[in-house]
Amino acid sequence: MTSPNKDGPRIALFGANGQLGQDLSAIAATRGLSLIALRRPRFDATDLAGLDAALADLDFDVAINSVAVTRVDDCEKDPAPAVAINAHFAEALARTCARKKARLVQVSTDYVFGGQASREPLDEDAAPAPINVYGETKLLGETLARQESDDVIVARVASLFGVAGASGKGGNFVETMIRFGRERGALKVVADQVMSPTSSWDAAEAILDLIKVQAPAGVYHVVNSGAASWHEFAAAIIDRAGVEATVSPIPTSEFPTPARRPPYSVLANARVEKALGRSMPSWQDALDRYLTAKGHRQT
Repeated sequence: MTSPNKDGPRIALFGANGQLGQDLSAIAATRGLSLIALRRPRFDATDLAGLDAALADLDFDVAINSVAVTRVDDCEKDPAPAVAINAHFAEALARTCARKKARLVQVSTDYVFGGQASREPLDEDAAPAPINVYGETKLLGETLARQESDDVIVARVASLFGVAGASGKGGNFVETMIRFGRERGALKVVADQVMSPTSSWDAAEAILDLIKVQAPAGVYHVVNSGAASWHEFAAAIIDRAGVEATVSPIPTSEFPTPARRPPYSVLANARVEKALGRSMPSWQDALDRYLTAKGHRQT
C-alpha cells in the first residue's frame, strides 16, 4: 500500500449518497479525516471511458467504492445496469487506483453466497455461490477489481440498516417493519433466510479502521456479530421498539420474488476482528443503538 501523507490518507468516497456512504462521511468528519465525497457531475459511474480523465486532477491515497445497483429484483429483470455498475465500474476504478498507486476498498455483499450446502458461518475462504444477478455482478466486481490491482480490500457487508436509510430502496428493513407493524398490527416475515444484520455505522467504522491500520489487501467480512433470520430480526425490531404487533414466521415460498434470496448467508467476521484488534458489536447491540438514535427505543 502507498504510504499515506503525514496528515493521514486522503480518501475519495464513491457512492456517498447511500446509507453506508453517508455514515462513512459522517464518521470521517468526526475523526477529522480528509475525505471527499464524489457525486455527479464530478464523476459518472456509467462513463467508464471517462473515469481516468474525471479523476486526473484528484489526489487520493484510498478510494472507497460503495457505488452499486442494489435493487435485487430489478437486477434480475434487467441485468445490464448491474453488470455495468457493480462489475465494470469496480474494474475501471481499480485500474485508475493502480495507476495512481492508491488503495481501493471495494464494498461487496453477503449475496456472493447462497447456493452453498454449508449452514455454518462463512469465512472469507469459503467458495462463493451466488444465486441471483445482484450477487453474481458483485462477485464479478470483486474479481475484476482484484485482477486490476494488487492493493484491494474487499469489504463484504450484509443486510445493512442505517440512520440515513437506503437511498435506492426508500428506507431500510427496520423502518419498514416499524411502519408496517404500526399500520397493520400483524406482520408475516420469512423465517428460512438467515443472514448477518449489520449496522451501516458499525460497518463504516470498521472500514475506516481497516484503512487506518493499513490492513493487508484481501477479503474481509465487515458485519456485526451473530445471525438471525429475517423473522427473528423483525421480531426483535418490533419488541425493542415497543410496537404493538405480532410477527409470524412464513416460508420463502409464501413470499415469492423475481430474484432468489440466499437461504443462508451468515458471514464469519474473525478476520476483520483480528485485523482491528477488537470485537465487532452484536447485531442486537447495533439495533438498540439505531433505535435510540431514531427515537424508537423503548426503555
